[in-house]
Amino acid sequence: MRITVIEHGADAPLGYLAEWLGVPCDIVRPYLGEEVPERAADGLIVLGGEMAAWEDDKAAWLPATRALIRDSVAAGTPTLAICLGAQLMTLACGGTVERGSDGLEVGAQEVTALPAAAGDPLLSGVGTAVAVQYHQDAITALPPEAVPLLTGTRYPHQGYRLGETAWAVQFHPEATPEIFTDWAQEGGLDPAVAAGVREAEEKLVSAWRPLAEGFAGVVRTTAR
Repeated sequence: MRITVIEHGADAPLGYLAEWLGVPCDIVRPYLGEEVPERAADGLIVLGGEMAAWEDDKAAWLPATRALIRDSVAAGTPTLAICLGAQLMTLACGGTVERGSDGLEVGAQEVTALPAAAGDPLLSGVGTAVAVQYHQDAITALPPEAVPLLTGTRYPHQGYRLGETAWAVQFHPEATPEIFTDWAQEGGLDPAVAAGVREAEEKLVSAWRPLAEGFAGVVRTTAR
């Protein structure tokens, strides 16, 4: 049993998920020339990255990644798409992603569960939780038949499910304070933003470790 992971940049790794999943992961690094597979293993995780979901000219592997996501969703392969990954899933499955009209969303920000999250295997019990954000593009229309699970103040589409085994989250459940601090320094952000993420570490772990463990549970159940 293995999970295929698409990593879009060395500065955006699995982070917390490497510890929390408890399932071996095959990390594909197309930015180093590795080929995006046509099929995922027993599960698929698509991580974040600096490029926009439509910038195929900057990241030539994005069309193959969107095709992999689309096929995984259709096949019922457990899929978790994070930030850029969520936007790629949205485009691949018929939704819309655009430059965000309300600017950059960054740092430790609250997301709130919608009613459908109460029975969700990854997000039940979230309520209102702090999440790490770093994006300026936004999901503006969900794919057909998507079930909204999480919302936020600045941008409403923070998490959704397609079918029974595919999830997209706009935020970064994988981002440790160390990873975010690197992003903040590279982006020239106010150091107070990274400090806020460090201060929220306990809340971040409490909120999002169950998401990772829930996803791993779906992978195990589906792979049997």
